[in-house]
Amino acid sequence: MTTVHLEFQVSDLKAGMAFYGDLLGWTFARMGDMDYYLISGDGIGEGQPVSGGLLPRNGPVPEAGTPPRGAMATFPVKDVNAAYARALDLGGAEAMPPTDFPGVGRVCVCEDGHGNIFGMIQPPKEMM
Repeated sequence: MTTVHLEFQVSDLKAGMAFYGDLLGWTFARMGDMDYYLISGDGIGEGQPVSGGLLPRNGPVPEAGTPPRGAMATFPVKDVNAAYARALDLGGAEAMPPTDFPGVGRVCVCEDGHGNIFGMIQPPKEMM
């Protein structure tokens, strides 16, 4: 089964686009007159685009450290240590520092400053 679409709710659309655009190289296009922006960019691997959207959060931002509600997306990166540091520089917060998982890769988990939690993974060299 392939993930078809994912969405991120953010408290500030411009800040959310800047965070994910700078961190993962995504671009955004407004969908009609709605406060909804389609995500474009590489999302799940070489040549496999992400399908998703960014929309205003309907309610308060969860407090940092609150257990996630819903699914967590994990995105492949070439250097998880550098991507993790960049996420923190962009205003994200640590949920799990880069950690090695044998046979899986090096993984980190961050909060995006809008109450969303996401992971990044650097596959092991033998899988690249």
